[in-house]
Amino acid sequence: MKTLLVCTSVSHGNTRRVAQAMAQVLDAHVVTPQEATAVEPADYDLVGFGSGVFSQRMHPDLLGFVRTLPASPGRAFVFATSGLPELPFAPFTRPLVRLLEARGLHVESTFTCRAFDTWAPFKPLGGINRHRPNTADLTAARAFARRLAGGPTTAP
Repeated sequence: MKTLLVCTSVSHGNTRRVAQAMAQVLDAHVVTPQEATAVEPADYDLVGFGSGVFSQRMHPDLLGFVRTLPASPGRAFVFATSGLPELPFAPFTRPLVRLLEARGLHVESTFTCRAFDTWAPFKPLGGINRHRPNTADLTAARAFARRLAGGPTTAP
């Protein structure tokens, strides 16, 4: 299965670490929105779109890239890292999922985990979730990727 991960990771490299963990399982190529072309995702069997969360929103670079995608069918998933947990009644992944679906992609699932965050109110404290994503988070990201690939969810 040919897989591409389009990832924006700008603050602490949190989302890139999650993308790399998933890429190990999926044998995927990881690129930034600036490195990918709008037609490139159509050449892949599965495309993941991920970013950190800023003020309860996915990064504008990733959203802007998705807006340039031509309509095409395909499999996709969304992943994100954030300092605060995703709210069940207003998930920050929802706008990106809807945007991808409007482009004709079938979004199979989403993955989120907590991550080191030095957003303004947390900066004086040295940030929150200093040691995240941690080993358990990256293990969960790999298990998520195995589910997408149709493989066993536990490592051998």
